[in-house]
Amino acid sequence: MAPLTSFASFDALFADTPAEYRQVFEGRLEHFRSQLEAPMRRLYGEREDFDHWLQRVVDVAASAAAERHHDLRVLDRQRLEEADWFQRSDMIGYTCYVDRFAGDLGKVVEKIPYLKELGVTYLHLLPVLAPREGENDGGYAIADYRRINPQFGAMEDLRWLAGELRRNGISLCLDLVCNHTADTHDWAIKAKAGESRYQDYYHLFPDRSLPDRFEATVAELFPQSAPGNFTYSSEMEAWVWTTFYGYQWDLNYSNPAVLVEMLSIMLDLANLGVEVFRLDAVIYMWKRLGTDCTNQPEVHSLLQVFRAILKIAAPAVLLKAEAMVTPQHLAKYLGLGESADLECHLGYHNVLMVALWASLAKGDVTLMGEILRTIPPIPAGTAWISYIRCHDDIGWSALEGTEPTEKAGGHDLLKELSDFYAGKLDSSFAAGRSFQVAPEHDVHGTNGTLAALTGFSEAVRLGDKAEIDFATRRILLLYAMIFGFGGIPLIYMGDEIGAPNDETYRGRSAEAGDGRWLHRPFMDWDAAEARHGPTTAQGRLFAGVQRLVKARKSAFALHAQASTRVVETGNDHVFGYLRRGARGAVLVLANFSAQPQTVARACLDQLGVSRQVYDWISGTTSCPDDSLCLEPYDSLWLEAANGDETGT
Repeated sequence: MAPLTSFASFDALFADTPAEYRQVFEGRLEHFRSQLEAPMRRLYGEREDFDHWLQRVVDVAASAAAERHHDLRVLDRQRLEEADWFQRSDMIGYTCYVDRFAGDLGKVVEKIPYLKELGVTYLHLLPVLAPREGENDGGYAIADYRRINPQFGAMEDLRWLAGELRRNGISLCLDLVCNHTADTHDWAIKAKAGESRYQDYYHLFPDRSLPDRFEATVAELFPQSAPGNFTYSSEMEAWVWTTFYGYQWDLNYSNPAVLVEMLSIMLDLANLGVEVFRLDAVIYMWKRLGTDCTNQPEVHSLLQVFRAILKIAAPAVLLKAEAMVTPQHLAKYLGLGESADLECHLGYHNVLMVALWASLAKGDVTLMGEILRTIPPIPAGTAWISYIRCHDDIGWSALEGTEPTEKAGGHDLLKELSDFYAGKLDSSFAAGRSFQVAPEHDVHGTNGTLAALTGFSEAVRLGDKAEIDFATRRILLLYAMIFGFGGIPLIYMGDEIGAPNDETYRGRSAEAGDGRWLHRPFMDWDAAEARHGPTTAQGRLFAGVQRLVKARKSAFALHAQASTRVVETGNDHVFGYLRRGARGAVLVLANFSAQPQTVARACLDQLGVSRQVYDWISGTTSCPDDSLCLEPYDSLWLEAANGDETGT
């Protein structure tokens, strides 16, 4: 191994720190050093100055460990003793924009009672760091990682909020935008001014020769609003790699200085009390000519460095991969093979999300079953983030090119789904919109709130009680699926009360060009008051979500370490998966059609469901004879025998 400076070099850092904390840090450094050095060597081992950069990373970890507050060190110890804390069935996530949910960070504190009423234990605040002025991709164009968006408050407000959430049993998750910065970030400004050190922080090209070669194999993310992957900088007379928008400059991680900067930023935020980092756009963090520049092996090495540095300096903190990729790549971001337990703790199950919407549109679960069977098991110390909607579009490309999708219709199927949720088909109940549709790509994504895409908001507007009932059933069906699946289920702000599309975004210049603002409405707290009325549409929906939360928290068998196996139900309209582990077994059944459906008694027997069928959601027991009937859009969590079978 490369030589490191003697531990005596930490004397100044730990001068005002109890000796026991320094000993704990040095013990973790010794124990996890190989997990840090190995991926760094894969990334930078051919550099003559490799030892210098390894030492720089260790120094960053030591500095953060020395500055970590006593309360957070206690949390580190607790989380190490209860390593499965985030995998338990009592974990419920919620995600929101600060301004749209409450106004500022201080007012988020005032909303903690609402979060607790819903049963939330994990709060993801969408970008809070200081963004670029003007257009900023919803806050994902970061101008300063060490300041809070002034509209939301200051860093001390973030520390206070994190502490209040922690005292109320809620873990704070923040975005760490690690693929790019804004073109107004200090690094970019210095690069424009000609400082070669900072020009090396980005991918710069003097002419179009290399960019054109890259463009031949790299896809466009926003073909309508930001075509191409390179933007010309007149100040530098160079082309800059800009995967997203022209004002978001991709960072160059082949330069180890960039890695050191990002690790330092992450640990400083962790020391403010952030417990989970959503690593934004991780799949794009390494470029290679002749490829699509996604999912490169070096990306996984970078994530292993991120994971190792947290084990050493802040082991209470989790990493969540925002990797919106196809099934063959998805599980790799949680660690597979030799990298098991070395990458992210959490990952968005975007394939499940997209497959759920496909099944709801078609009323058929065949494709979802075949797709989910292709996802390999994930390491024991990891978990999925299961969700129905988020701040981004529904990206149908997650299913594109897979064998099950091709068998079900391929591109034509995805076009049909895109059109269905845009309300272009007579059979559709949805009121969404297509997103980023270029002439040569007639399928890209779908925008719309959960209420709009399930027909709930339109039914409420019309006062159609029968359709309100059907739409409520659709929403609760989707929630039952993600609450039972495993990992942390995520509720997007306002979905629990049926928030409609926000058509006013077109009148705001900073948002008008991005259709995703359609499903990012401001929280309507007047409408939220209706949740207390048991006969209101909002009250029935909110109570249904609460019922599922309560059922999930009581069903210990839904722990993320339990295996998840897709099972045959003998009915193409009814999806089934079996959760089985040391804490018991649960069979989840979901009817994705608008008609009652049955599952034969013989199928239930084979899956270990007793003659007296107990449903965790309703808390009732029944004794079906020949078959079990599921009402339209109904879902059941049935207690099952816990045999020795392992899931896939």
